[in-house]
Amino acid sequence: MKKKKLTHVGDSGEARMVDTSDKPDSDRYAAASAKVRVSKELLAQLKGNALGKGDALAAARIAGIQAAKRTAEIIPLCHTLPLSSVTVELSLTENPPTVEISTEARTRYNTGVEMEALMAATAAALTIYDMGKAIDKGMTIESVRLVEKTGGRSGQWKRKKSK
Repeated sequence: MKKKKLTHVGDSGEARMVDTSDKPDSDRYAAASAKVRVSKELLAQLKGNALGKGDALAAARIAGIQAAKRTAEIIPLCHTLPLSSVTVELSLTENPPTVEISTEARTRYNTGVEMEALMAATAAALTIYDMGKAIDKGMTIESVRLVEKTGGRSGQWKRKKSK
């Protein structure tokens, strides 16, 4: 079996940005998700939009979009992408009390958009934590993960549903 090589490591082991100049542009899509486990009290306040800091779900949505747009400034060696779309959706579930975050990012470019979708999910989760920490410092951010990606040489990849 052919051993896979890390793309961000040069021949002598140095970190490097991958040269994508020879790759053709193609439609790229990525979806990611995250969960924030919260207390019942915080969930109730999120549902009622009753936090003293304001509308946490709206702030998290905006934070996720902004983070996706700035991914290359935060993640070393990431390419700056011309994003055509970023969406961040948040939903509240009762049992267990959770804020579920789903993100999507799209571009037409010569490299993938997975990091932007993951960055959006992470920033949205951190914003929920920031805005709710006065009520629940015990929140847990979990399951930040890529859900699906399409485009490019590697084509489509989709996470298998867990049981």
